[in-house]
Amino acid sequence: MEDKADGAVGQAPASQLRRRLGRADLRAVPETRRALRELLRHWGKPGRSDIAELLTSELVTNALVHTDHEAVLTATVGPAGLRVEVRDFLSRRPQPRTPNAGDSTHGRGLLLVQSLADAWGVRTHGVGKVVWFELAAGAA
Repeated sequence: MEDKADGAVGQAPASQLRRRLGRADLRAVPETRRALRELLRHWGKPGRSDIAELLTSELVTNALVHTDHEAVLTATVGPAGLRVEVRDFLSRRPQPRTPNAGDSTHGRGLLLVQSLADAWGVRTHGVGKVVWFELAAGAA
């Protein structure tokens, strides 16, 4: 596991969190939330970091539950906002779905991401895909 700070030449420095998530290791979800909370301690308007934690938890959980592989989380905070990417090694693209009324714990992750993120998407990445979202620091 690694945390690092990065900066592009001529721009304000960005802070970055990078985590390798073990196959089916759901303990990584709360650990990732804590690390992200620390990264975002002084970021954005009130409530933005809570949304970021929630959405990150959903992407990490999806990657660990719906694939039989490791995943890699990268969260980058810059002047414009936050971008979180979760890369897994399964090429099947996730689809938002309507959850069952009787199932209170499954089927809501991508709907939350779709509803709360300023932008989100999926892109292929070699073997696998990256599911990502962005939050602007100043949005309410």
